[in-house]
Formats: sequence, structure tokens, C-alpha cells
Amino acid sequence: MYILPAVTILVLLTLVPSVFLYYVSITDYELGQLWSTHKLIGFRNYHRLLSGRDFEFWPSVRISITFMLLATSIETVLGFAIALLLNQEFRFKSLVFGCLLMPITITPSIVGQMWKLMYNAEYGVLNYFTERLLGVKVAWLGPELAFLSTLMVDVWQWTPFVALIIYAGLRSIPSEPFEAALVDGANTVQSFWYITLPLIRPLLMLAVIFRSMDSLKLFDVPFVLTQGGPGSATELLSLHVYRLGFAQTGWVARAAATAVLLLVMIISLSRLLVRHIREGGSTV
Repeated sequence: MYILPAVTILVLLTLVPSVFLYYVSITDYELGQLWSTHKLIGFRNYHRLLSGRDFEFWPSVRISITFMLLATSIETVLGFAIALLLNQEFRFKSLVFGCLLMPITITPSIVGQMWKLMYNAEYGVLNYFTERLLGVKVAWLGPELAFLSTLMVDVWQWTPFVALIIYAGLRSIPSEPFEAALVDGANTVQSFWYITLPLIRPLLMLAVIFRSMDSLKLFDVPFVLTQGGPGSATELLSLHVYRLGFAQTGWVARAAATAVLLLVMIISLSRLLVRHIREGGSTV
């Protein structure tokens, strides 16, 4: 009885929309169509997507996976380096922590608006410096650089998140293994490789899981920056779902099928990484 209100809210907010999503994905429903006129068509929407008849689906998958791999890798490496620096004692450490927390606390849509102003080809602060230093103006959101510019925003916002997770792991490591290694003659590199890395590996993989899942379903920042353009240079799967269902064509059923496939990708990736953590944890 005590948890019934929470369970009811959870069912209404998650289970019911999810079931409705799966149902719509096997219909021919389009935006503006009377609900009573829709028909069940089975898995035709999925077949259309997976067979390549929707010629923009697989390019969006490629863009999403490339973005996820690059963002997760860069953020993990930079976050690890920052965490190692934070693990040392130095002046103004609390100020550095405050600066690291700022990008995480800002709403992604506001982050997109802020960086869109900075990327502005005529009045942006980035082009102010490039023009002063190099004598050129860069089309940051042009066809060649739009993907990398979007990636840079994601790295700026979420690298501190990874750094804080790894820093918490570093601070939780007991000092006894390092003291024993020092007595045995181990140097700094050996202590880091054989003690630090194995002990923080679960938290490191946890950060990778969080960032991989978030990168695959990213919507806010690329939507504000480029709306998936120029052309389809930054059309991640989440933006592809929006464009199919609401922005241009109104094919809600096809958009629902694409969203289900995106969900399958995220679940499969997370299960793979969790299995990797469990198998690795048993050998450390």
C-alpha cells in the first residue's frame, strides 16, 4: 500500500507510453490521421528501415555510432586525466571543482544556444579569436565542421561528469596496496598499472556506460545547433526520429519503429558493457 502511488505513477509515465510506442510502430499511422482509420501492418516499418528502403536510416545509424564512439573515448581519456590531476593537492582546488560542475548543471538546450552564439560565423567569439590570430573566419556549423563542432560541445559539457566519477573512485582507493607495492620496489607507473587501474575499473566502465547511452540518444544540443544539418551531417538517430514523426513527413509509425530500434541499440550496448564489467571484475 505504501509503494502503490509510486508504482502507479511509474506505470503511467513509463509502461503505458512504452506499450503505446510499440503498438504504433506496427501500424500505418501518420500525423493528422484519424486514430480510428489506422491499420495494423505488422513489421513492415521495421523491414523498410532494416532493408535500406528508408535510405536515410543507416546513415543516421552510422553518424550516431561514430558520435558515440568518439564522444565516449575522448571524454573518458580527458576525464581520466583531469581526475588524476584533481587527485593531487593544490591551491584553489575547490574553485576548479566549481568550474567543473558548471557545464554539467547547465540545461543542454541552453548549452546549445550558448555555443551557437559562440560558433556564429560573423559575430561569434571563436571567430573573433581566429580572425585576430590567424586572419580567417571558420564556418563552425558548415558542412565540413558541423559534426566536429557538435562533438566538441558534448565533450565540453560531459567530460567533467566522467572526471568526477573517476575522481570519486581514486579517492576511495585505500593506501595499503600502494604502501605494500612501494616496499616491494614498485615504481609509480607499475603502481598505477597494477593497482590503480584494476581498482577503479568498475567505476571507469560505469562512466563509459553512462556516456555511451547518453551519446546515442542525444537530441538537445544537435537540434539547437544544426537541426541535423547541414544536409544530414549531424542527423543522429534521435533527430531522425523527430524529423520522420513531426518535423517534415509526419510518419509517426515509422518514427516509432526507428525509436524502438534505437532503444534496442542502447539496451544491447549497455548489456554488453555490463557483461564486460562482470567478467572483468571476476578476474581482478
